[in-house]
Amino acid sequence: MLAQEPAPIKAGEAPHDGIYAPGVDAVHYDVEIGLGKDAEWIEGRVNIDIAIESDGPTLPLDFTGLKIESIFIEDNSISYTHQNGVIHIPLHSFKKGDTVSISILYSGQPDDGLIIGKNVHGNPSAFVDNWPNRTRFWLPSIDHPEDKATVNYTIHAPKAWKVIANGFQDGEPTITPTNALGPKGERLTWRWRVTVPISSYNMVIGAADMEVQTVGLAACGDAPASQRKDGCVEVTYWVYPKDVEKAKPSFARAADMVDYFTDLIGPFPFEKLANVQSSTRFGGMENASAIFYSENAIAKGRNIEGTVSHEIAHQWFGDAVTESNWHHLWLSEGFATYFGALYFEHADGVDDFRKRMESSRKRVVKSKVTNRPIIDTEVTDLFKLLNSNNYPKGGWVLHMLRGILGDDLFFKGIRSYYGQYTHQAVLTKDFQASMEAVSGQSLGWFFDQWTRQPGFPKLSYHEKWEAKSGTKGVMSVTIRQMQKEAWPVFRIPTEVCWGEDCRSITIDKGKQTILFEFDAMPNQSGLIDPDGWVLKEIQ
Repeated sequence: MLAQEPAPIKAGEAPHDGIYAPGVDAVHYDVEIGLGKDAEWIEGRVNIDIAIESDGPTLPLDFTGLKIESIFIEDNSISYTHQNGVIHIPLHSFKKGDTVSISILYSGQPDDGLIIGKNVHGNPSAFVDNWPNRTRFWLPSIDHPEDKATVNYTIHAPKAWKVIANGFQDGEPTITPTNALGPKGERLTWRWRVTVPISSYNMVIGAADMEVQTVGLAACGDAPASQRKDGCVEVTYWVYPKDVEKAKPSFARAADMVDYFTDLIGPFPFEKLANVQSSTRFGGMENASAIFYSENAIAKGRNIEGTVSHEIAHQWFGDAVTESNWHHLWLSEGFATYFGALYFEHADGVDDFRKRMESSRKRVVKSKVTNRPIIDTEVTDLFKLLNSNNYPKGGWVLHMLRGILGDDLFFKGIRSYYGQYTHQAVLTKDFQASMEAVSGQSLGWFFDQWTRQPGFPKLSYHEKWEAKSGTKGVMSVTIRQMQKEAWPVFRIPTEVCWGEDCRSITIDKGKQTILFEFDAMPNQSGLIDPDGWVLKEIQ
């Protein structure tokens, strides 16, 4: 048995291709963490239930920077290796169909993942910040989005703090035993339970002096993971005492957002929804049922309602239906971007929605990554995937698909996709298959040009009127695709409109001329896609 504290590895490195952890599946984590008010080190214990999927595998657990005190299998101490941020545990005596329990005791000061220190007001706090694969810095795990598991948390924290985590709170906090993990002192023990499988990057805890405000109940009767007798989920926000009033505008409509997405997409997938001020490095982090937001933004009194809608939409897309490969991140971020905007179309009107879509379009047009596709397998630094391709362009892919299919088929397809893959991990081909099955259309051309090819169409438009007999005539319309040669010639089902007179067309050549007959010469020039269903630039 080895006891070592290796140097931490670099965060955000893309995992290898192929099956990440062959022959094994983590199905449940039982996590115990001991925290102290003035100590930046932790003691931790995790029991992991592993389903064996092939005879005699080796279990790889991602873990880095902390000291391993012991590892046991079924109460028996074992030998293992720990190299390059991975614990390799041989399971050669186990066969396909077995389940084995691994217990690991560890301690130290996390280098990342669990951020312990002073919050924006100078008070102590501890918050997990996992994305993309930083769980390994505080919790031994299969740190990959395709491996989902249920979780129990037992967190020992200073008495003055409140502790939040995924799932539902299992009883009131109790006085922590003197022999519990972590620094000594007056502490309480909090227990949270996650009853549905989540990816490791969604597994979070947060602890600080916070006040809890209830927004309301939502998804009543349509939240299968709810532990409440009324079948609803409670929507709350947890913020530092100084920021309670500042936070109200950001979270006032959070319960309405949950109801809207539940009606539009499908059942709310988790036990509750807490919105938490935290030390995340991001503006918002969509952790399942416990969303973490930038402490600075809330402390400054910014209204972050747009971020709130985005992160709540993630509960369906990203958390419940998860990309199984980081390079398909648009299945999470593009969906949250688009559905987050759709809430404001519902709540504040179509003009608000169009402003948001136009803002997204401008971000794509001005982006430095337009020469790269959305599904960019050459990216090795996962943080670089947080770009305009996966966010606004991914959202526009959904908007264009909606424009092609129409609202009925599009949202029927979305509900079918979500219903089929809830609590599973997917790739773009799975979403494509769902939309094809519902629409009865072959959509390979659409997904190929918009997710696997770079750029967007840059169009020039020229029209010429040729009079015929009487007032009748023909309008000759010439459209050119002027984008870079390295970008594809796009296939664009759309329309040209002269006022209320709209004619359907498909643009699919570098240059094409289309003739339109009129009873009289239009009194205004034609416009391509006047309702804004296509991501484009008109030159």
